[in-house]
Amino acid sequence: MNREGHTSTEHHMMQYKKGVGSFEEKMPIFAEKYNEFTEQCFNEGALSKKHKHLIALGMSIHAQDEYCIIYHTKGCLDNGCSEEELLETVSVATAFGSGAALSQGATLVQEAFRELGNDLQ
Repeated sequence: MNREGHTSTEHHMMQYKKGVGSFEEKMPIFAEKYNEFTEQCFNEGALSKKHKHLIALGMSIHAQDEYCIIYHTKGCLDNGCSEEELLETVSVATAFGSGAALSQGATLVQEAFRELGNDLQ
């Protein structure tokens, strides 16, 4: 917890939302089109929302994008993923991305699960 009583995951999420909000004010048309595109990408289809977030989580881990790791860990949890599914995704990303993926997955995904998962259970 930081001085404001937020977990590190909550702090990162607030930073992201603040930055995106500022970007949306400055680039409203681009932000609107981007949001429409990503919403379509994560709609239920041949792949479930759950599986789409698991794929995105693996990609986020490989890219070492902390904001996306947190966002997609939450997306996974919101769509019913278990800790085992999250860690298996970390394993697949690690096989693809080796040590960098393991360091992010072994730390940030587990931290986000502990901090976000308690709210969902």
